[in-house]
Amino acid sequence: MNIRKRYLVLFLFVAIALGAIGTYVGLSFFVDGTSSNGNIASSDRDLLVELADQQETIEENMGKMSKVVDAFSIIKENYVEEVEDKHLIEGAIQGMLQSLEDPYSVYMDQETMDQFNEQIESSFEGIGAEVSMTEGNVTIVAPIKDSPAEKAGLKPNDQILSVDGESVEGLDLYEAVNKIRGEKGSQVVLEIRRPGVDDMLEVELTRDAIPLETVYSDTREEDGKLIGIIELTSFSENTASDFEKELKDLEDQDIDGLVIDVRGNPGGLLPSVEDILKNFVPKDTPYIQIEDPSGKKTRYFSDIESPKDYPIVTLINEGSASASEIMAASLNEALDYDIVGETSFGKGTVQQTVSMGDGSTIKITRFRWLTPEGNSIHEVGVEPTIEQKMPDYYYTNPVQVEEPLTYNQSDDKIENVQIMLEGLGYEPGRTDGYFNEETQAAVEAFQQDQELNVTGEVDEKTAEVLQTTIIEKIRNNEDDHQLEKAIDTLTQ
Repeated sequence: MNIRKRYLVLFLFVAIALGAIGTYVGLSFFVDGTSSNGNIASSDRDLLVELADQQETIEENMGKMSKVVDAFSIIKENYVEEVEDKHLIEGAIQGMLQSLEDPYSVYMDQETMDQFNEQIESSFEGIGAEVSMTEGNVTIVAPIKDSPAEKAGLKPNDQILSVDGESVEGLDLYEAVNKIRGEKGSQVVLEIRRPGVDDMLEVELTRDAIPLETVYSDTREEDGKLIGIIELTSFSENTASDFEKELKDLEDQDIDGLVIDVRGNPGGLLPSVEDILKNFVPKDTPYIQIEDPSGKKTRYFSDIESPKDYPIVTLINEGSASASEIMAASLNEALDYDIVGETSFGKGTVQQTVSMGDGSTIKITRFRWLTPEGNSIHEVGVEPTIEQKMPDYYYTNPVQVEEPLTYNQSDDKIENVQIMLEGLGYEPGRTDGYFNEETQAAVEAFQQDQELNVTGEVDEKTAEVLQTTIIEKIRNNEDDHQLEKAIDTLTQ
């Protein structure tokens, strides 16, 4: 290894070590895409000892890095065009992280990090959907409540293939996110692959300001019992304090039971869900376990003496991820409270952000979180104790037609139309995809009620209005079988 190469390797390692030490106060822990100021790991002294140990291995690792430095030199000295050192170094960092095959371990340059930090401020502008990289695909974890993504009917596990006609293949997660996001009022067209649907979907959205209000509360009276309902749309910096305020207000009304709704909640800050669980799980039972890279497991406890004097049910679905899964699993295993709904997303890891000293950041998977009993739900999800699906029309897909759907045809799109019509109170006669006379009559009735041209055929305009109407009904939480089951469970 020549002198120049030695200096380059030494520079890289020293910069990383000094950057880590100098930015220790900025280390953050989180369970999805939002950073946290919470501390769940070792003490300052332990971390400094760990960093000192890392510095002692610099010389040993220099030899292992020689191949990387050789590649750097070969490119710099031989490539037909001039290449910036920064570009090559950042490419090497991204490549190392990509080799981990972990969608949650990523590199963010300064510009990306600045945009990323907006997620923990009061609001940001875009379509309002939490996304992840799953098997190389930009995948929606959950749309945010009242966002353009929710209003357009985007769903968990939808895969974004292109943005305004440009493929996102080969982009990392944050490069794709930057294409999707944009100024309020601007439009974006997403090409979507939806599991179980043969045709690609094209969805046009108008970007908007996405408020980060995360806590909503309500009450329902059923069989003489007052049931409190708290919906959590994500776990941000203020979620725990807002939750406690709403909980106190409900308890002042002397509730007989509580529903905690984390459906479609993609997660957020680990300390936020921890602070909420400390209101419920007594000190003799851990509310969570954290496993570090060495396999050491640490249990975490609250300081309260006893659980609440009312029962609790947690609502989950496939869009409930990370911190939401911690909430459901902890209340179930620690207190035997029921979980109602459908199996959740399955994210059981915790990431740590480390500043590189120049405004860029590495977000790397550092821990696994485990349930109170030490179980991992990663890539498996939390299963409900009481499985309950929503009405069929909740699972329908947008109907995009080039030629009108008409009498005597048979098609998957027609099946979708029939399920939507039935959900809206019309009688299509069947829901197997065959366009019969009753389906034609139902289409005519719908067109008349919506002041459309009454043809009995499902043209592009009819399909668009049908989709908009069904989404609006879903957003109004009509026919919420899962919530009804949760309330029924608490009142029995």
